[in-house]
Amino acid sequence: MNRTIRKKSDITEEVLHPSHMTEAQRREWAIAQLRQKAEELGKLPRKADFVDVDCIRIKAALGPWPRALEAAGLKTPKNVTLQKTKLDLNTVISTIIPLDAAAMFAAERKQAQLAKPPGSLGRLEELSIQLAGITGSVHNKIEKKHLLVFAADNGVVEEGVSSAPQSVTLMQTINLTRAKTGASTLCRYFGCGITVCDVGVNADIPEPKVLNCKIAYGTHNIVKGPAMSRKQAAKAIMTGIELAQSTDADVIGIGEMGIGNTTTSSAVLSVLLDADVEAVTGRGGGITDESFLKKKQVIKTAIDVNKPDKNDVIDVLAKVGGFDIAAMCGAFLGSAATRRPVVIDGFISAVAALCAYKLCPNAVKYFVPSHASYEIGYKLAMDAMDLQPLFLLGMRLGEGSGCPLAFEILDAACAIINDMATFDQAGIDDGYLDEIREGDKFSVEGAT
Repeated sequence: MNRTIRKKSDITEEVLHPSHMTEAQRREWAIAQLRQKAEELGKLPRKADFVDVDCIRIKAALGPWPRALEAAGLKTPKNVTLQKTKLDLNTVISTIIPLDAAAMFAAERKQAQLAKPPGSLGRLEELSIQLAGITGSVHNKIEKKHLLVFAADNGVVEEGVSSAPQSVTLMQTINLTRAKTGASTLCRYFGCGITVCDVGVNADIPEPKVLNCKIAYGTHNIVKGPAMSRKQAAKAIMTGIELAQSTDADVIGIGEMGIGNTTTSSAVLSVLLDADVEAVTGRGGGITDESFLKKKQVIKTAIDVNKPDKNDVIDVLAKVGGFDIAAMCGAFLGSAATRRPVVIDGFISAVAALCAYKLCPNAVKYFVPSHASYEIGYKLAMDAMDLQPLFLLGMRLGEGSGCPLAFEILDAACAIINDMATFDQAGIDDGYLDEIREGDKFSVEGAT
């Protein structure tokens, strides 16, 4: 049932549930909700003034809370501190709805009117249509771009699965805030924001620019038992959700920092896809043949010892995952819940995205892949979500380094649908394309 019946006096009113409204209806509903609450309170409404599910739906329709208030014509005074609303995972998942089909159809029609052979701008056209479905608008702008990097240590490094010492996690977490790493250098160059969030680094971090959301000082060694408790895994997911939802951006990228996290990612992927460890495990940051063999054996042992349930994502993350992967999973969900595109970086980011997809299949439609990771497990994760990377550059750094590049491609997709001339505007009769538009008149049989 898409509708509920509400009785008021002797009048029966049929009310459309927000999750089944069109994008325009959801926006109108959200603005009305905010204005009504402001009138009732006689002051600026806070998130805490709404029940959880309505708060999330308002943010899904209008964006992060400050932007939602602005859309409703309500200004946020500088001296007002907006309160956090306590959320739960099931409520967030329930707000992640399919893309707006009507907006996507309108974007397809607009692409067909542009002065070019049908489909000749390939993925740029597909991205513009996806963005329309995400936002409910044919014409979009990617003005605010932001990378979220989740940092955490992994107890499994004591097994010798990485060539880098654990101390590198701490140093690079700090360096990410100073534009000294690959990802942060690209963010600075392209004018992207970056937030570095400590969810489990095995040290106290003296850098105030690192957001302290530490759940524990690293995970336990997965060879000896679970990486974390189920409660900690759920907390990490919610941390990612809340950070993504509170980030003021038009597009969000998801990155990580943590020595040993290709080991945990491979373990999670192996379990979720019921795949052989050899098929999902690469050499990460570079290891010797001996260490590589040991890495694969460590993953096999961890899975045998912990026996994670492949049908329970939180159980898998708790037993063989990491705080970073769990928080990233949450960030993918949080971005989708607020109807914004969210960019996948490399292998670890892809595994986190897969976790989010397993929890909420609707979320995958909000995902935008960036580069094809060098790690062998990457393709399996992407195939499981039916996604294809945007570019192949042989990258294997991580950190979120592919996200700033993908942001620029999204910008290009917006520029095409927003600014390119139609056939009419270009003074061209497109009748010559009628025959070409019927079926595939571009592919060559046998070509790859």
